[in-house]
Amino acid sequence: MSKSGLFKSSIGRKLAMALSALFLMIFLLQHLFINLTAVFSEDAFNELSHFMGTNPLVQFVAQPILIFAVVFHFVMGMYLEMKNRAARPIAYKKVNGAANSTWMSRNMAISGLVILAFLVLHFIDFWVPEINHKYIAMAPEDPTRYYGELLHKFSNPARVVAYIVAFGLLALHLLHGFGSAFQSMGQNNKYIDGLKKFGVFYSIVVPLGFILIAIALYVTGLK
Repeated sequence: MSKSGLFKSSIGRKLAMALSALFLMIFLLQHLFINLTAVFSEDAFNELSHFMGTNPLVQFVAQPILIFAVVFHFVMGMYLEMKNRAARPIAYKKVNGAANSTWMSRNMAISGLVILAFLVLHFIDFWVPEINHKYIAMAPEDPTRYYGELLHKFSNPARVVAYIVAFGLLALHLLHGFGSAFQSMGQNNKYIDGLKKFGVFYSIVVPLGFILIAIALYVTGLK
């Protein structure tokens, strides 16, 4: 089968979906590291944020790739979900799905849509103001502004609750998706159990890290 034929097939689409998922998981780790510095060092967070916000490779190469990966992952996920539902026989609906699958696997589309809504909020909170600040308002760059802006965003308890709910659902989404990604890439072998265990660790620790950061920033803003 040619490469173009592979990516037109169900297996090829699942492989592309898995690769985009792994790319986004790596991005989450990088994002977590930068946000974590805000809890321990205002200066370190400002320096890292200034670098990420002004580096041409990040702005004009990595950022468009990230946006494409996010859109592709969720669009492909919804497409595969619709294909799977269409392929199921009507009698399947009468079967108790909980007896054969987990809640996470049956509701990946729902958790995915909620996470996508959160990402839209996140873009409105941070990405859109950055674009406006640098390319529309053409405001002079202040390398010390990032920490204060972040603290201001998390002074709103409703926003903190939204982040907590979203990252809780992200944990559930990852718990199922991590193992599925490796299976789609053909790693359903003797190593899959170890990868799944690492996936459980990642799926809990990374979202929990973001939740604790949001709470810590909110508490810091109250002082």
